[in-house]
Amino acid sequence: MNNKEFIKLEKSAKRRNITKNTVIYTFLTLWGMIVLFPFYWMTLTSVKSYGSYNAENVPSFFTLSPTLDNYVNAFTNVSLGKYLLNTLIFTVITTAAMVVVITLAAFAFSRMQFKGKNLVFTLFLSLMMIPNELVIITNFTTITNFNMRNTFAGLILPSVMSVFYVYLLKENFSQVPDELYYAAKVDGTSDLKYLIKVMIPICKPTLITITILKVIECWNSYVWPRLVTDNQDYYLVSNGIQELRENGQGRENVPLMMAAVVIISIPLIAIFLVFRKKIMAGVARGGMKG
Repeated sequence: MNNKEFIKLEKSAKRRNITKNTVIYTFLTLWGMIVLFPFYWMTLTSVKSYGSYNAENVPSFFTLSPTLDNYVNAFTNVSLGKYLLNTLIFTVITTAAMVVVITLAAFAFSRMQFKGKNLVFTLFLSLMMIPNELVIITNFTTITNFNMRNTFAGLILPSVMSVFYVYLLKENFSQVPDELYYAAKVDGTSDLKYLIKVMIPICKPTLITITILKVIECWNSYVWPRLVTDNQDYYLVSNGIQELRENGQGRENVPLMMAAVVIISIPLIAIFLVFRKKIMAGVARGGMKG
């Protein structure tokens, strides 16, 4: 092959590469715009006044007179600040309790030996086949019978266990070499100390991922808080959004409701942007074997 043919092939490869990258990035740009459009529309609507929004015969994709009155009214029309505090308490306690429970359960299934362990774990995983609606009905009956409605305990207790997170963490724990465990036992290290000093630091990415996903799950809880709370002292942000609709504001004042949704969404978006790399790393690590 002479130089002219080589240069020609090189130019052809560069053109194909440029064309390929152009197609890929064009598709990703369009897909990103589609994904982000609902949030843009929600934010745009939240800064429109009630009058200008209702005056639009055709929806406008921008506004020349933005206002923050809807954000102020979101806190004054309902006790949104208190609901945010209740949601924070619910999220922190539930997530902390769940991390402790699933860590101990995952360690037991991955490292400890007891009769019928595989059978118990199989039955445990089979719980994932039960529809959530049936679990909610059972939990609601139990909480009601124990007079725990309109309490933080009633909100929190049904959410401190997750079969999927136990499975994910158990698979991650199983990747840690058995030799480390045997060496620790020879040195007289207890199971709890081994878990805290060895297993948790090694599997920290997965634990961080589970924690963040649980925080998002708790913050977005809607059905369960609506079932077990009818006292405003225990309302979460999901109840606050519903209250905006039920008191007549939400059905008529869509910009007000969108402002409340933006306020509630900001903490979750911030958490994801800060920890997005750790989330991806934890999920990838949890799915690896060997």
